[in-house]
Amino acid sequence: MLTITKIIYELRDHSSGLNCGRWDYIFSVIKCFRNNPNFVLPDRSDVTMTVPFMDAYVKLLIKTCHRRGVHAMGGMAAQIPIKNDEEANKKAMDNVRADKLREVRAGHDGTWVAHPVLASIAAEVFNKHMPTPNQFHVRREEVQISAKDLLNTKFPGKITEDGIRKNLNIGLGYMEGWLRGVGCVPINYLMEDAATAEVSRSQLWQWCKHSVPTESGKKMDKKYALQLLHEQAAELEKNAPKGNKYQLAAKYFATQVTGEEYADFLTS
Repeated sequence: MLTITKIIYELRDHSSGLNCGRWDYIFSVIKCFRNNPNFVLPDRSDVTMTVPFMDAYVKLLIKTCHRRGVHAMGGMAAQIPIKNDEEANKKAMDNVRADKLREVRAGHDGTWVAHPVLASIAAEVFNKHMPTPNQFHVRREEVQISAKDLLNTKFPGKITEDGIRKNLNIGLGYMEGWLRGVGCVPINYLMEDAATAEVSRSQLWQWCKHSVPTESGKKMDKKYALQLLHEQAAELEKNAPKGNKYQLAAKYFATQVTGEEYADFLTS
């Protein structure tokens, strides 16, 4: 709580509150504890906002912000409308609605989205469940969060080859865009940015560092990581317009996913 309080105080003349950045927090946890095998996280898809350390993060942020009369904003809905598949699009939008409902019920004062179409969903949910301008009155006094709670990364989850390939696609896709001067990239109907790219490369690095086995029993090591990286880079390049920078992206990304070198930030 002390750290959050300090942030609020230092930014008191420039900020109206704090945001629950899910990918930023996951990245920070992995980055800080990447050398500790007790903090190995499963596939990104298994690290939801309801797992212990993320749930604790949300509750503490809301309590701390409201004690000081500032807004506690929810996280970004990264989904992008799926125009050519009505059933898949409905499922994606239902997930957005459920996530925004979780946020408003937790006590958040607002939220944000990656695509304008999602704004109406978020507004509908918050207008229905938050008729007041904010929820400063939701004090969450019952919440008692310790440092141990914020670092409780023990929960069900698995590491799969599919999860590895998804991390590689996100990292390569983001870096290829970055090298062309683009700061966020739509991948598989999700808006991926620097934070999600950081989670992707940090998970790959962490899995290699600790030689973790996948669900199928394959050990994650440097050779396996680079093999899959080159496979994904070749596939992405094959389906991309001429002049793309996937091979250059692969060259740089390869230095960050083998459990050896680890730059402070991917973009540097």
